[in-house]
Amino acid sequence: LITALLALEDGTIFSGKSIGADGETSGEVVFNTAMTGYQEILTDPSYFKQLVTLTYPHIGNTGVNNSDFESSRAFASGLIIRELSPIASSWRKENDLGSFLKAQNIVAIADIDTRKLTNHIRSNGSLRGCIINNELDQQSAVKKALEFPGLSGMDLAKSVTTDTSYGWNKGQHNIYEDKKKTLKEHFHVVAYDFGIKQNILRLLVDQGCTVTVVPAMTTAEEVLSMKPDGVFLSNGPGDPEPCVYAIKAIQRLLEQKIPIFGICLGHQLLALASGAKTIKMKFGHHGANHPVQDV
Repeated sequence: LITALLALEDGTIFSGKSIGADGETSGEVVFNTAMTGYQEILTDPSYFKQLVTLTYPHIGNTGVNNSDFESSRAFASGLIIRELSPIASSWRKENDLGSFLKAQNIVAIADIDTRKLTNHIRSNGSLRGCIINNELDQQSAVKKALEFPGLSGMDLAKSVTTDTSYGWNKGQHNIYEDKKKTLKEHFHVVAYDFGIKQNILRLLVDQGCTVTVVPAMTTAEEVLSMKPDGVFLSNGPGDPEPCVYAIKAIQRLLEQKIPIFGICLGHQLLALASGAKTIKMKFGHHGANHPVQDV
């Protein structure tokens, strides 16, 4: 029984089953090759305005819990999978994936040939898409995919950043209570939130850092007044080039010779502030198993 459609901007149609919220959603279709971590992926603000295809075929096996969120809510615009596990089994499970998708208002589709879809994206590059389950009109779905403006030129950091500054002092989840921290030295790190993942903050705390998270549009002068030992530029969604406010702030911080570390969007912003150029990849690298070269 077909209860949902995925339409791509080039007219390609995939039929499947609705497993999430009712309605429709549009965004850039990407694929993620990680075998685990679907909850972290869905709650990662970097996936804002994206329809995430998971290449691993069996999703939802371990359910969902309230501890592994990467942010306060789900940010992915849609989910595309091969098969939703009928059973969720884990001693940490607090909910199943289907219920989570509905609660977070994520439109999702299963029973899709994700291998075929992934190969299509790999050959043609990232494509705009639409998942629809309220009326299965293929032409309407393709039209709605084409109406999505795309991510190029979009400053999405402003849409996902925190409204106010806050301190962060939580480390990694430690299920072994007898393990005690031995770190004594503390560094004050100011973390720019362009769509920050909470696990990055936990790792900074575990390395002995006192962390202050600030909104994306915070000026360099405001950061310098906090007397940081270092500045962290977070991950985030969208195109880095429109984030002129962030590039200017980073350039000012570079003049002060303060250690600066960027990940994902933050790394791209640091590159732009240093005079480099960025170009959109044919399809982004999303996953947990990408080989890297030791240089």
